[in-house]
Amino acid sequence: MDMTDLQMMGKRAASAKPFLQRMSQEEKDNALHHGAELLVQDASEILAANELDMEAARKNGMSAGMLDRLKLTKERIEAMAEGLRQIAALPDCIGEIMEEFERPNGLKIRKVRVPMGVIGMIYEARPNVTADAFGLCFKTGNAVILKGGSDALHSNAAVVRVLRRALEDLHIPSDVLQLIEDTDRQVTVAFMKLKEYVDLLIPRGSAGLIRSVVENSTIPVIETGTGNCHVYVDRDADLDMAAGIIYNAKTQRIGVCNACESLVVHRDVREAFLPRLKEVLAPENVELRGDEGTLEILPDCTPAAEADFGTEYLDYILSIKTVDSLDDAISHINKYNTKHSECIVTENAEAAERFLNDIDAACVYWNASTRFTDGYEFGFGAEIGISTQKLHARGPMGLKELTSYKYTIAGNGQVRK
Repeated sequence: MDMTDLQMMGKRAASAKPFLQRMSQEEKDNALHHGAELLVQDASEILAANELDMEAARKNGMSAGMLDRLKLTKERIEAMAEGLRQIAALPDCIGEIMEEFERPNGLKIRKVRVPMGVIGMIYEARPNVTADAFGLCFKTGNAVILKGGSDALHSNAAVVRVLRRALEDLHIPSDVLQLIEDTDRQVTVAFMKLKEYVDLLIPRGSAGLIRSVVENSTIPVIETGTGNCHVYVDRDADLDMAAGIIYNAKTQRIGVCNACESLVVHRDVREAFLPRLKEVLAPENVELRGDEGTLEILPDCTPAAEADFGTEYLDYILSIKTVDSLDDAISHINKYNTKHSECIVTENAEAAERFLNDIDAACVYWNASTRFTDGYEFGFGAEIGISTQKLHARGPMGLKELTSYKYTIAGNGQVRK
């Protein structure tokens, strides 16, 4: 595949875009429901393709966390379908009048929500992202060109085939959804330069992938970040609650960006809490890597290196840092976090407010698992990624984050003096 082939994909997306942007909410919702129906109906085709990817990944020594990201089951395909149904159930924000006012000269000005146009997405190892990206872009009137990772090539291609069939069944141009299947890295780099046709590029995956897109793209980028997520157990924490939150955030699903990778514990509760936490995590064989303060309480714990405090493990590993104060906890987290999701466990409302205000992250929790940072859990139906930057979008990106706006101005002959 060369640049000419990519340009043809861009042209097809641009040609399909006007049809999509003229569709009514009812027409878009019907298409999403039909796509969900076919995902479930043709699950065997998708699962067979996924097994090809899983087999290759196991042979290549893929980690347990990444294998979990890659794996599809009937239940996960049903969840993909449910994501499309939830998107269909949401109000269509396109055409929403965000502001409306009249100037002294009689000009009537409206700020109206509109699609971005053509969205490109580069992502790794999670084939469920394919359906989520389609659903969110389609609902917001955006054509989408997807570039998945080579590890999930067969899975992504199968999902796209099913969804394109759903569009064709309803006489909708299937080129509103396209997948780049060439795995050559140079093709990916060339895709990042397709500014003539692609209005926005969203990377989703490893730190290396995101950095590569940010550094190489000539298309505007929304940066979705990796997740070195912390839970801070304050001196006034309910320790049973803290153990339950950490168990969920660390072990419920290890291969996701909102899993807890790092624990921060106030020194006043370390003696009461750390042995209890070790016991809670023991059935999952979580390796604890602790600082000196941790080793004083858990002498058989693995000593933590400096790099551990900034690592997204995607594995059954948890770093532990002991601190003397809330200020120390905030300072440590802001130094090592990836601005994704952070949590404080405390019964002290004043401490919680300090933490919520001072932590620099897209999502900050008080007494709840970081695993809730998710478009589905936030009621967005699905998400196209978790933005960790501050321009345009931050946190789980649902429908409104995939739109822009324009001003429409109505007059009766006014001219500027």
